[in-house]
Amino acid sequence: MQVTEVKTQTDKKVFLDVARTIYANDPNWVCPLDNDIEAVFDPSKNNFHNRGAATRWVVKDESGNPIGRIAAFINDKKAHKYEQPTGGCGFFECIDDINASTLLFDTAKNWLQERGMEAMDGPINFGENDNFWGLLTEGFTPPSYGMNYHLPYYKALFDNYGFAKLYEQITNYLDVHKPFSERFTKIANWVIKKPGYSFAHLNPKQIDKFARDFMEIYNDGWQNFENFVPINYATILESFEQMKAIMDPKLIWFAYINNEPASFIVIMPDANQFIKPLNGKLNIWGKLIFVYRRWRGASRMRAIVMGTKQKYQNHGLESALFIKLKEYVLPLKQYNELELSWVGDFNDKMLALHSAVGATFGKRHLTMRYKF
Repeated sequence: MQVTEVKTQTDKKVFLDVARTIYANDPNWVCPLDNDIEAVFDPSKNNFHNRGAATRWVVKDESGNPIGRIAAFINDKKAHKYEQPTGGCGFFECIDDINASTLLFDTAKNWLQERGMEAMDGPINFGENDNFWGLLTEGFTPPSYGMNYHLPYYKALFDNYGFAKLYEQITNYLDVHKPFSERFTKIANWVIKKPGYSFAHLNPKQIDKFARDFMEIYNDGWQNFENFVPINYATILESFEQMKAIMDPKLIWFAYINNEPASFIVIMPDANQFIKPLNGKLNIWGKLIFVYRRWRGASRMRAIVMGTKQKYQNHGLESALFIKLKEYVLPLKQYNELELSWVGDFNDKMLALHSAVGATFGKRHLTMRYKF
């Protein structure tokens, strides 16, 4: 077997095609857009390159056939927040072969070790954790946009190399047509009517304002989680820009208390329902198919991220935001399901909210760590 670093355009094509080969006979898999994956490794489209480094490789068998791939990255702002300097690996795909997977993991490990790292997390992304993050171990059903999908044997490949679970990522599903409990609805409506409390959906014409509100809420609400790294304004604008093609501004809501940004929820139509036939190719024909399917609409939504400032976390704002969303969604008679993805097993408050709205278990991903 031979490992090749991805450098040329041909190498990039091979890297992308590895996944298409491995999942060729899996009806549940949805090929991520090539453009989305390439953007991760493009410094002009991913500002994480300003504070770190990334590279990737492909492994081929003795006949020269690509049988696996992996990427490795170092986020300088996060790497040294752990007990040992920690990098990451991701975009891992491999045939069911321990030798091939070990060679890939070794390659990523060696690259990280040469740069001072003493551990690697995986499979993760060189970016925020809302996309391409975690190893799927339960819920092998069609993935929503940005969520990792893997074959069941991948867990054994990670275990065999010595990765251990760092935390679980829980995805729950909410039936849009199922009424909220009477108690939940009563509390939410009471919050909505409280003096000084106001709610607004995203206004694309004021994207700068909402991006700053998002940053203010997120960096306050998440700051006490272990190894938290504040999100910056450029990353938020990048994310909003990437979401434009599928965004419905009325699915992105903010709560304010006396005009102070207090809470938000970001929900998107599930773009995987638009891109599944494209096989990752957003060429002219692919764009026409995408536009048509986007016009027809999706039946599933994905809640990408929620956040509430610490001082407002027991004020019922999240409940009120769900009511606001339902007031918009139900009359559309379009959506059937909301995927709440993903919540770490360490986030008791968010898991409690999922339970309160009546969500049921959908998928489990693992973020794993291998210490050198």
